[in-house]
Amino acid sequence: MSDVSVAPVTIEHHREPLGIGEAAPRLSWVVRTELPSWRQAAHELEIAPEEGPVWASGRVVSSESVLVAWGASPLTSRERRTVRVRVWGVGAAEPSAWSDETVVEAGLLSASDWSARLVQPVLPPDREEPVLLLRREFTLDRPVVRARLYVTAHGVYDAQINGTAISDDVLAPGWTSYRHRLRYQTYDVTGLVVSGVNVVGAQLADGWYRGRLGFTGGRAYYGDRTGLFAQLEVVHPDGGRTVVTTDESWRSAPAPTTRAGLYGGETFDARREVPGWSSPGASDSGWTPVDLGTLETSTLVAPTGPPVRRTEVVPAREVFRSPSGRVLVDFGQNLVGRLRLNLPSAPAGTEITVRHAEVLEDGELGTRPLRTAAQTDVVVLDGNGPRTWEPRFTFHGFRYAEVTGWPGDLTVAALAAVVLHTDLRPTGTFTCSDDDVTRLHENVRWGMRGNFLDVPTDCPQRDERLGWTGDLQVFAPTASFLYDTAGMLRSWLADLAAEQLRDHGGIVPNFVPFLDLIPLPAQAEVGWGDAAVVVPWTLYQRFGDAGVLADQWPSMVAWIDAFEGRAGANLDFPDGGCSFGDWLDPIAPPDRPGAARAPWQCVATAYLSRSARLVAFAAAVLGYDGSRFADLAERAAERFRAEYVTPTGRVAYPSQTAYALALEFGLLPPAQREYAGQLLASQVAADGWHIGTGFLGTPLITDALTNAGAVASAYELLLQRENPSWLYPVTMGATTIWERWDSMLPDGSINPGTMTSFNHYAYGAVADWLHRSVAGLAPAAPGYQRLRIAPRPGPGITSAAATHETPYGPATVSWTLDGTTFTLELTVPPNTTAEVVLPDGSAPFDVGSGRHTFTRTVVAPEPVEKPQPFWQPED
Repeated sequence: MSDVSVAPVTIEHHREPLGIGEAAPRLSWVVRTELPSWRQAAHELEIAPEEGPVWASGRVVSSESVLVAWGASPLTSRERRTVRVRVWGVGAAEPSAWSDETVVEAGLLSASDWSARLVQPVLPPDREEPVLLLRREFTLDRPVVRARLYVTAHGVYDAQINGTAISDDVLAPGWTSYRHRLRYQTYDVTGLVVSGVNVVGAQLADGWYRGRLGFTGGRAYYGDRTGLFAQLEVVHPDGGRTVVTTDESWRSAPAPTTRAGLYGGETFDARREVPGWSSPGASDSGWTPVDLGTLETSTLVAPTGPPVRRTEVVPAREVFRSPSGRVLVDFGQNLVGRLRLNLPSAPAGTEITVRHAEVLEDGELGTRPLRTAAQTDVVVLDGNGPRTWEPRFTFHGFRYAEVTGWPGDLTVAALAAVVLHTDLRPTGTFTCSDDDVTRLHENVRWGMRGNFLDVPTDCPQRDERLGWTGDLQVFAPTASFLYDTAGMLRSWLADLAAEQLRDHGGIVPNFVPFLDLIPLPAQAEVGWGDAAVVVPWTLYQRFGDAGVLADQWPSMVAWIDAFEGRAGANLDFPDGGCSFGDWLDPIAPPDRPGAARAPWQCVATAYLSRSARLVAFAAAVLGYDGSRFADLAERAAERFRAEYVTPTGRVAYPSQTAYALALEFGLLPPAQREYAGQLLASQVAADGWHIGTGFLGTPLITDALTNAGAVASAYELLLQRENPSWLYPVTMGATTIWERWDSMLPDGSINPGTMTSFNHYAYGAVADWLHRSVAGLAPAAPGYQRLRIAPRPGPGITSAAATHETPYGPATVSWTLDGTTFTLELTVPPNTTAEVVLPDGSAPFDVGSGRHTFTRTVVAPEPVEKPQPFWQPED
């Protein structure tokens, strides 16, 4: 079948299947063909070891091509196999050609595979955030066929062999719930190891393990000593193996980086460099012997997602002077990473200092939102001529930098911003005819990039950067459209479950990994703890992975039990107290971010019903009895109606969030829904078509309006440019999503609240509606095995387009509205179908894979009638 080809098989959710932790990984493949309505009828897999017989599935009659069972015997530690597949289309007598081979290699699958010891360098007493060099020299007396380095750390490391970096990973091994799960990395270092003398070395910094974390100034939450844990395994032509591990023979010395903290930044003194320290021939006679520490190998796990890497370099846009005469640099984009400096020749001891911030205030660097995070790097020159320098063990959230001490005139060519984040595969795009909305979507994407740095953080700049569960709960659908988050978020969910079930009695921590920062009440937190249910369900819906539901099932059930326990026998949350609720409702004063129009008990009752219903759905997928969860969902809905809704459908608290919850969580019967939808549109109008929701209401409001038939109101809300609105920050020059609707006030001053970030992704959850309703591209079955193409044009936007790399291949949608002529173009991936709903009121219809174009005459949507004086927050 020359007109059908198959892309190389992918292994689980790995971009690079080296050192994986699954013994029987699931396999996926994408078919490429221009044949219309192509469907897979059968497939054949071949899995071949390096030596021995090939396992073949034979012709398997199945349409499945996503996360297909392994079938062959399980992988053993270190084992390599190649995988390929071919397929038959429906009605085809001959198969496609075989796909190219994919090589998969297992990591160390058992704790007993490790013989390394944790080596702990002696920390210098005069350095608060030290970086240490570690090295060991060894000799190989035979040629090298293959070499693997298995490595992790208490802290963050940067490893080298014979003077060459082993990878381009950054801040490895990343941040997990270290007491329960510590990731190790596997590197192919065959090209770095030689017959003869070799040196393996590493730089080691505090990172998340020993460094300062959180907003209370604490540090060393996991331990007061850093350590390296490494095992180099070299295979020789005769099949023999040499193993070099971290042990008592290693030695350490202070690094030329004299200070490295995630919040504070780095200081690098070039005068202290040790030339060739990780190469053969360098003397370590003056170095200090290491101590041996303890590492529980049962906690070691292989990564399920990609590492943090440098993903882009952004050149400086402008160098200018502030009103006070300071030298400032604008990179044109709020981003996360650090600077790469092209340092000039200057006398030894010349000290250059760089401070970072997201915004300017009164023309100067706006550092108040950083609170106590200094975000300051210092480099001291050695007088030996030009060089390039970039920090290794920190990251900053910034658009602007202030540079002092630069010898001579600073130019844009002297520095560039290096963007850091988890190296996720981009999968989704969106554009439309309104440039500000397209910019809004770009802001969402940049905000996600900045905050998906090993864990999904709440902000990347101030003294926090924690994995807040509520933020991800609302943003997961958007995130899973824009990037392939499946592997990264499975790891984060494993941490969530470990923290929840082992340490918190079923209650989900407010942030994961958890740190005991302040004495918050041990209670089920509405909207935040629901991440235990919503995120796995989202991954199942978007990636077709029922395995994540199976893995997280105990966590999901434990959350519902804890949540129901807080609700009480009558589901009325009688204990009182407080909760975050609809956090950062625009009426909330700067110093009272939880003061929302919808009381937290109202929000909690709605969320209890919705999460219980999702667990009942998950039970059905897994073949479990979910009746008690379905019953709880209905009882909570009944309680919501009895407590917060009149018989006609009017909610007790006139707020956009209360109506959106009632409508989108299915809490109202049909008799109440229509009127409630009308009242929601009236509420939005009464608010002057300004946004009136916080973290928990914002993801729902445009969907609630659209599904209630108030499409024009949804568009008016989207296109509002006055504060509060999504586009107000765009008009103020924002290039990421803000934490507050008014993180910057119209006069250019920073919001006076002590909690203000210019890079928070929660409000960017609206992008999911842009994808599904404005562009009209959504999954209609888990993993996009069936698509729903249902664009909903509205006033103010005359075209929109979206693309998404589904597990079956690329899907695209684009439409234009020229007067009353609506034209839709779409691409449906092979082995899928799509339900198409056109905005002319005609009945939905199905199409198969391939390219399709439809033109219809529609009634152009009318703008809404403008209100009287626009809404203002109350004092």
